[in-house]
Amino acid sequence: MGVDVRPGLDPAVAEVRRAVREGLRTVADGTTVVLGVSGGADSLALAAAAAFEAPKRGIRAVAVIVDHGLQEGSADVGAVACAQVEALGLEAEVVRVEVAADGGPEAAAREARYTALAAAAHEHGAVVILTAHTLDDQAETVLLGLARGSGSGSLQGIAPESTRGDGSRMLRPLLDVRRRTTRAACAAQDLTPWDDPHNTDPRFTRVRVRASVLPTLERELGPGVAEALARTAAQVREDAEAFAEMIDETIEDIVEPAEAGIAVSVPALAANPPALRHRIIRHVVAAEFGESLTRTQTLEVARLVTDWHGQGPIDLPSCRAARTAGLIVFTAR
Repeated sequence: MGVDVRPGLDPAVAEVRRAVREGLRTVADGTTVVLGVSGGADSLALAAAAAFEAPKRGIRAVAVIVDHGLQEGSADVGAVACAQVEALGLEAEVVRVEVAADGGPEAAAREARYTALAAAAHEHGAVVILTAHTLDDQAETVLLGLARGSGSGSLQGIAPESTRGDGSRMLRPLLDVRRRTTRAACAAQDLTPWDDPHNTDPRFTRVRVRASVLPTLERELGPGVAEALARTAAQVREDAEAFAEMIDETIEDIVEPAEAGIAVSVPALAANPPALRHRIIRHVVAAEFGESLTRTQTLEVARLVTDWHGQGPIDLPSCRAARTAGLIVFTAR
C-alpha cells in the first residue's frame, strides 16, 4: 500500500500517519486507547499521528508518560513530553513508578512501565495500548536472539499485536517504520524529542547492536539488512503460529494425566516430525511446570523417544522426565 502523500505533507509524517491509521483499523470507533510515550522521537511521532488519525474515528487517545525516576531530571523530561503531547491536542498524564531492584535494570524498568500502562488503560477504559516500537527495534531484537542462540521463539521478534498476562492488549503500529523516519516526522512537526542517555550507553548490549553491529552489517552487506531481519521475524512468527495450531490439535490425543505430573505417548511422539515433537515436549513442560527448556534439554528428552536404550530419568527444571511403559512421564521434583 502506498504512503498517503498530499501536497505540503512531509513524507515522513505521511508514513507514520499511515502506519497508525492501519494499526487503528482493529480498534472500534468511539473507544479509548492509551499511548505509551517516553518523549523520544518514536513515541512523539506516534502521539502526533494518533492526534491526527484518532479523532477521525471518534477514538479518544490518552498519552501516558511513565517516569521511572532512574535518571536525574526525569521529572522535567516527563513534564516536557506531557506539554508537547497536550499541544498536539491529546490528553496526557505523567505516571511515576518504582522500578524493582532485583533482576536486570532494563527488564525491571520495562515491567514497571507496562504495569503502569496497563493500570492507566484500566482506569481510562482503554481497549488497547499503543507503543512506538519501530522496524529498527525489531531488527535489533532478532539480532540479539540470533546471538543468544535462543531458538525460533526469540527470532519471532516483537509481535505487532499481543496480549499480556494481565489481559492488556498491545498494538505496535510502527513496526514497519524506520527510526530515522520517526525522527524526521518530529522535525517536520516542530517536535523536540528527548534523547535518552541510556540509548547511547555502550554498557547495554542492545545499544552496541544499535550503534555498531547493525550499522556494520548494513555497511558491509549493503542496505536493507534491518528490513530483511524484520521480514525474517514475520516469517518465523507465521511458522510458529502454524505449529501452535498443530500442537493444539494434537496434544489432547497424546497426553494423559500421571501421578504428580503428566505423560505423553511415545508412539505418538515418534510419529511426528522432529520439529513438532520438540515443540510438544517444550509445550508440555511449560504448561505443566512453568519452565522453558533449552534445546539441549529438549533433545535429551526426545532421545527417550527416538534413541531409547534403557537410560534413566532426566532431570529438568522443576521436573523429571522418564520413559515408562510406552509413555514419557514428566513428574515434579
